[in-house]
Amino acid sequence: MSDLMREAASLDAADPLRSVRDRFVLDDAVYLDGNSLGALPAGVPGRVADVVEREWGRLRIRSWGESGWWTAPERIGDRIAPLVGAAPGQIVVGDSTSVNVFKAVVAAVRMSGGRDEVLVDGTTFPTDGYIAESAARMTGATLRAVPPSEIASAAGPRTAAALVNHVDYKTGRLNDLPSITAALHSAGALAVWDLCHSAGALPVGLDSYGVDLAVGCTYKYLNGGPGAPAYVYIRKSLQSAFDSPLPGWNGHAEPFGMRASFEAADGAVRGRVGTPDILSMLALEAALEVWDGVEIAAVRAKSLALTDFFLRCVSAFVPAGVVSSLTPFEHAERGSQVALRCADAGKVMAELIGRGVIGDFREPDVLRFGFTPLYTSFEDACTAARVLGSVLGQEGFR
Repeated sequence: MSDLMREAASLDAADPLRSVRDRFVLDDAVYLDGNSLGALPAGVPGRVADVVEREWGRLRIRSWGESGWWTAPERIGDRIAPLVGAAPGQIVVGDSTSVNVFKAVVAAVRMSGGRDEVLVDGTTFPTDGYIAESAARMTGATLRAVPPSEIASAAGPRTAAALVNHVDYKTGRLNDLPSITAALHSAGALAVWDLCHSAGALPVGLDSYGVDLAVGCTYKYLNGGPGAPAYVYIRKSLQSAFDSPLPGWNGHAEPFGMRASFEAADGAVRGRVGTPDILSMLALEAALEVWDGVEIAAVRAKSLALTDFFLRCVSAFVPAGVVSSLTPFEHAERGSQVALRCADAGKVMAELIGRGVIGDFREPDVLRFGFTPLYTSFEDACTAARVLGSVLGQEGFR
């Protein structure tokens, strides 16, 4: 056993989150793709079976009331709230991330008092850019793509809002949410944050830093399952002004009044649109039980320790000069993934997956390794680096 493997064993033995790993369905593979799809929490299959067999199968329509289906979007939103630093009553779950980005950006422009510019993170996940462009066109605003580091200085008297990713999906860079939010507010603009790659991996502090609107998916670090519903955060002081571009019956003040005109419900409920997807919604609720007794600060501490250790192992096992890290080494600038640039990255990742190390590949030359502290071990990190070194040391990969 190498010194690094012995160190990994020692770190795992001292890990305060070690027992949480048992709350997931895992196998012998080293799973480092939780930044795309979280592992299955062990309690989900039984919960979904009960929803299908009893709540739907026997109670049927009665489950909207008796099983709490109707209130699930707000109830589950309140379960997510402490993981992103929000008080209850500000998050509603439902729809996809894309739909929630659209709601948030359009609503932000509508609340801006006539401002006509939207800034978007220039390195954003493409869909955010597409949605922001459509939202700007719909509201008569202009869209300007700006590197995240320049958003604070780019905001001006015309800026209605800026849509920014908390963690860059490709590089794993953590953008400065407190400073950017404060700068936007100084310019009179609203801050809209995409939390897809940060919620469940690190502290966010939505309330503490005065974030206006935020959206996020639940199938990455929140482990809600493929296509699990997303969520929208609406700061309490803005809820009465939040004007959704998708005024569905679920967001109506009297949803069963079936009135011809729309009157928005009070609170974050006005972020709802149509009938929620109950099967995936309640699978998510069961998945969130893995967070019982877990503090997000402990998750962040382990995340940084894991990624530090992985980078050390990469340096030890991978031939010099073959890979370079796109992910910053500074803790204040790092999310919970490590992105490595190398030649033939797609071929390299396919080989890794064939050897039981599951990460993913992004065009043209990026290997992504996501570290989910609830179930990723230090042994996983060391094994992944060792196998990567073995692959890259082969003829044909040099």
